[in-house]
Amino acid sequence: MVAVPMAAYAEDAPRPRITVTGEGEAAAAPDTAILSLVVMQEKPTAREALTANNEAMAKVLDAMKKAGIAERDLQTSGFSIDPRYVFPENNNNQPPKPPSIVGYAVSNSLTVRVRDLAKVGDILDQSVTLGVNQGGNIIFTNDKPDTILEEARKNAVANAVARAKTLTAAAGVELGRVIEINEQSFSPRPVPMAARGKMMAMDAASPVPVAAGENTYNVNVNMTFELKN
Repeated sequence: MVAVPMAAYAEDAPRPRITVTGEGEAAAAPDTAILSLVVMQEKPTAREALTANNEAMAKVLDAMKKAGIAERDLQTSGFSIDPRYVFPENNNNQPPKPPSIVGYAVSNSLTVRVRDLAKVGDILDQSVTLGVNQGGNIIFTNDKPDTILEEARKNAVANAVARAKTLTAAAGVELGRVIEINEQSFSPRPVPMAARGKMMAMDAASPVPVAAGENTYNVNVNMTFELKN
């Protein structure tokens, strides 16, 4: 038989703990806009529709490059060729008639990343003039949000520590060292602006008015502290 001091058991026993959740946020003006532009052309044949679409999209791409948009910021995001049908009226006394194809629609989607927000209105306006007739969604983002997230993290930790101190003070105990920290980051949800089924033609002398607003980044941290005896 070996005698083990009771103090050893006391040291091995887990100390009382408290776990709290801290919330932090930081906001910043966006520095990048992502545009979704679509050229759609309808013609009697698929070949005619494709040719017309290619010509219009080539003009749009050329205008984007002349406006200072880099190749890496231009990306084809969708392409489709769809027949257009006419459905005849069917007489109940006769066999049903099949629908007939009366033309084809070709759509080409382009995603444009604009890093100079001052150009967004002019680019939207010019793209409509050159053939963009669908889309128009705008998403404002931050190209490098690390600094903003760092501020949100600091605010979340400060919030967690403050909550822990309030709870322990109310319970009449003393807060000890930090045992564990877990983080959950939430980037701002992209908010589409000027989202419409079709972009309507507008006065070429008046750029599209655009308001960028702010993006808010949220961070939650779970912090576990020891409680002093």
